[in-house]
Amino acid sequence: MNASDGTSFHDFRATRIDGAPQEMSEYSGRLVLVVNTATECAFTPQLTGLQELHDRYRDQGFTVLGFPSDQFHQDPGTDEDTRRTCATLHDVSFPLFSKVDVNGPGAHPLWAWLATRKAGVMGGRIAWNFTKFLIDGEGQVLRRYAPPVPPVRIARRIETELGMR
Repeated sequence: MNASDGTSFHDFRATRIDGAPQEMSEYSGRLVLVVNTATECAFTPQLTGLQELHDRYRDQGFTVLGFPSDQFHQDPGTDEDTRRTCATLHDVSFPLFSKVDVNGPGAHPLWAWLATRKAGVMGGRIAWNFTKFLIDGEGQVLRRYAPPVPPVRIARRIETELGMR
């Protein structure tokens, strides 16, 4: 599927970091924060904050989804290297996917679609690692957050969307 084919986040699929296919429709009804991650970026400590959000709100219908990308040359190695680093150094247990490109002709269709839904400072292009997209339970993009925005600053919006405020 290419970006123009999708009308909802739930129309896409991706490969989990363990190699298994994952339909995004399995997250229907859940609030999702989709993030392009990297293990050797100045923003990598955000993995801990993302895990904290995931832990705090998962029982209320929220999930963080991490999409590692080495497109900015900050997540070298294999998917297994990435999985091990995320689990060991940042206690990540939220779902991680196989590495993807987020820009250009080789961009994963989901990321191409996301970039067309909410522009950032560089237009639709993903500027850097840790760009975040908040997706509602219907699969529509609610908000795009720039890489420097720490996960804790997204908590209030998550609470609002989950009806906790």
